[in-house]
Amino acid sequence: MTDEDGPTRLLAMNEPAGRRLLATAVLGSGLGFLDGTIVNVALPHIGDDLDAGLAGLQWVVNGYTLALASLILLGGSLGDRLGRKRVYGRGVAGFAVTSVLVALSPTIEILVIARILQGVAAALLTPGSLAMLQASFREEDRMRAVGAWTGTLGIATAGGPIVGGWLVGIDWRIAFWINVPLGALTLWLLRTAPESRDAQAPHRIDWWAVFLAPVALAGITWALTAWPDTGASTTTVLALAVGIVAGAGFVLVELRESHPMVPPWLFGSRDFSVINIVTVFVYAALTGSMLFLAIFLQVSAGWTPLEAGAATVPVSVVMFFLASRFGSVATKFGARMPMVAGAAVLMLGFGWLAVAPNDPSYIGQILPGVIIMGFGLSMLVAPLTGAVLAAVPDGQTGLASGINNAISRTAGLIAVAVLPLLTGLSGTAYRDPIAVGDAFRASMWWCVALVLVGGLLTLVGLRRKVAPTTSAV
Repeated sequence: MTDEDGPTRLLAMNEPAGRRLLATAVLGSGLGFLDGTIVNVALPHIGDDLDAGLAGLQWVVNGYTLALASLILLGGSLGDRLGRKRVYGRGVAGFAVTSVLVALSPTIEILVIARILQGVAAALLTPGSLAMLQASFREEDRMRAVGAWTGTLGIATAGGPIVGGWLVGIDWRIAFWINVPLGALTLWLLRTAPESRDAQAPHRIDWWAVFLAPVALAGITWALTAWPDTGASTTTVLALAVGIVAGAGFVLVELRESHPMVPPWLFGSRDFSVINIVTVFVYAALTGSMLFLAIFLQVSAGWTPLEAGAATVPVSVVMFFLASRFGSVATKFGARMPMVAGAAVLMLGFGWLAVAPNDPSYIGQILPGVIIMGFGLSMLVAPLTGAVLAAVPDGQTGLASGINNAISRTAGLIAVAVLPLLTGLSGTAYRDPIAVGDAFRASMWWCVALVLVGGLLTLVGLRRKVAPTTSAV
């Protein structure tokens, strides 16, 4: 290992210290997963309470995702440099505090600002959970730990829609207070976790990258979100141009920087490059589908927030029981075939939902689709995550996790901005049952297409067996 101040020995999954570390990583990561499911269910009620249009609601989601996606690279590198446990703890504490600000927001503008701050805190805690697992567990237990982390998070994503839906039915603000006790419990468990860091990580921060990444994402997202209402206005085109120029500048800076935030050599690994491209398509489909499903079930089908939230629980239940098993399969046989099979199953789930009418039967038209989605994601997500970490040296796992998380969040960010544009939903049309139903069905077919591309790229681009990398390219 290249870590200093790390544990004197690597942990095993079946010992108490290993289980405590896994629980700490799951709880902290669960804050973000739980919050995301609550937000999706709460959006229609936030819109009614704060008199917000669709663009405002998109920014409730995208403000958080923008900060997370653009700064998660910094969070991963800070963990490698300063200590993964330390940075992770700061992120958990910040997430709990900013959740209070979200719950108290009186206007849509202040809510978006609070969500951006919440995303900053999430950028510190998100990469740390996986990096701690990778640095602290024995090599033969790492993929299993990642699978257990993925599956156990099903508890958060299962509890989020139910608990959040119930609380949103009372008052959407109450649903965000749940992050406070969960954050306190995570910090309490974190006390005994081992510290680890990359002894060779540079201490210089790539400030140009820290500046250019959010500017690029903000400009592009602003343009795509505003386009349905304003079209190719001067402001929209200017925002898009600024985003594209900043994105190009980010790439140039990283190529010339002596200590870049995103080292170009990482992408010299074929597996690392392919798996991150696949991540774009898979997570765009996943984020877009869950958002549209939550809105569709409430606006078109007329279900309560609790009913709409509970409808997606089978996805999490299936993942809870199966994700770790597919992580073990990927350890033995490689990630490629489980991921390809998972993509095919996930496409079937989206296709099933795409034919649902505006007054769907849960048993016949929603439940089968979400169960199939759960199977597909179980086969896909754990091998994907493990393959990303296995493709880089141990000392770079925090950075690799940050890059992959940034890419997955960016994919979701773009999906939330683009799918309403592609499906013709804008303004206050999210309150129209017919318009929402049509947009939902169109969005599901778009998700099928995205996953198809991801599956094909996995099939032709990923090696049969992804072995851990021991040295830089």
